Amino acid sequence: MFMSRLMLAITFLFSSTWLLWTAQAQTAKTPPDQLVFKAKMGDVKYDHKGHVKHAKGDCKACHDKLFPQSATAPLNFKAAMHKTAEAAKSSCAACHVAGGAAFASKGNCTKCHVKKAG
Repeated sequence: MFMSRLMLAITFLFSSTWLLWTAQAQTAKTPPDQLVFKAKMGDVKYDHKGHVKHAKGDCKACHDKLFPQSATAPLNFKAAMHKTAEAAKSSCAACHVAGGAAFASKGNCTKCHVKKAG
């Protein structure tokens, strides 16, 4: 009787631990569809889902060489950083630069920055 209860308890603990670990692993692998970065020139609503699709699901295209793989890590892309990033082809300017894989950020501020009305 004691052994069967012990085995039942061990099985329950193992199953619970495995289910919790699996749920956490699945959550960690699910990227956000959109991120919002606060900016003085207007918040940037970043379409993460669209960028993942464009990169054909290759997270390494951006992570960790251009950005940390964290929804809460700061971008450290502050005022006057556009020119620096464009010259180094770093951060967003790895693609968003003249001759890059996507539209150049220069002269296209409103494609990313959206000021709140009022």
